[in-house]
Amino acid sequence: MNDKIEPDLENSPSGLLSKLKKYLRNPFFIKTTTVAEVSEFLENARQSNVIDKEAQIMANKAIRLGDTSVKEIMVPTVEMVTVGIDEPASSYIERIIQSGHSRYPVLGKGMDEVSGILLAKDLLPILSAGQTEFNIEDMLRQPNVVPETKKADSLLEEFKKDRSHLAIVVDEYGAISGLVTIEDILEELVGEIEDEHDSDEEELIQISENEFIADAKLDIESFEEYFDLDVGEQDVETIGGLMINKLGILPKIDDEIILGNMKLKVVVADKRKIKKIGISISS
Repeated sequence: MNDKIEPDLENSPSGLLSKLKKYLRNPFFIKTTTVAEVSEFLENARQSNVIDKEAQIMANKAIRLGDTSVKEIMVPTVEMVTVGIDEPASSYIERIIQSGHSRYPVLGKGMDEVSGILLAKDLLPILSAGQTEFNIEDMLRQPNVVPETKKADSLLEEFKKDRSHLAIVVDEYGAISGLVTIEDILEELVGEIEDEHDSDEEELIQISENEFIADAKLDIESFEEYFDLDVGEQDVETIGGLMINKLGILPKIDDEIILGNMKLKVVVADKRKIKKIGISISS
C-alpha cells in the first residue's frame, strides 16, 4: 500500500510568496517576530527563488537599519560645508558652487547654534537677477536637529513624513557633531550612491598647520614618506589597516592610537570599515 505524500505547502514557492506578501502588507511585521526568524524566512525565500540574492541582501539591511544610529553614518563636523549667518554672500556663494551640494547648514554666532538650512535652489532667482546684497535669514528653512543615538530607520520615516532631506546631529551636550542626509541612510540599504558632483578625493588633506584628514585607504609608504616617520614592521598596507592592527579590533568613531607625537583618530566609519582618519601632531 502506497502512502500518499502530502506536499510541503508551507515551504513551497507559492507558500513562501503568500507569507512574504502577508508580511509586506504589515509594515510592522518585524516587531511581531525576531530578526533571526525574519532573516531565516528571507533565506528560505531566496532558496525557493521567490526573491533573488540582491533582494535578500537589501531586505536584511533594511531589518538591521533599526540597530544603526545616525552617529555611525553621519558626515562629521570636519567634513561639513556650512554657511555663517553673518558671512558676506560673496564669501559663501563660491563655496556653494565649488561643493555642489543642494543644502547647507547655516550656523549662528555660536558654533553650536543652527540658524536654519539654506537650499542652493533658493539662491538661484536672486543670483540670476544680479542681486549681490540680500538677507539670508529670509531664505532659511527650519532645521531638523537629532541626537547621535537616534536610529537610522526612525530618521528615515521622519524624512519621508516631513519631506526633508537633511538633519543636524548633536551629541549629549548639544554640540554639533555632524549632519546626516537621506542619501546617507539609503546608502546603508543599496550601497554607495554617486552623482555628478562626486569625484575622487585626495587621500590626504591638510586642514591646519598640525591637522590633517586622511582616507583610510592611504598606503603606509605614502604616509611614512609624507610625515617622515617609520611605523616599524607592520603586516598592513594602509593606515586604516594600521589602526586595526594596533587596536586589535575594527575601530569605531573616536577610537585613536598614538604614534610618537602624532594622534590618529577615526572620524568617519560604519559597521564595515573605517573611512576617514583625523591626524593631529603635537608641537
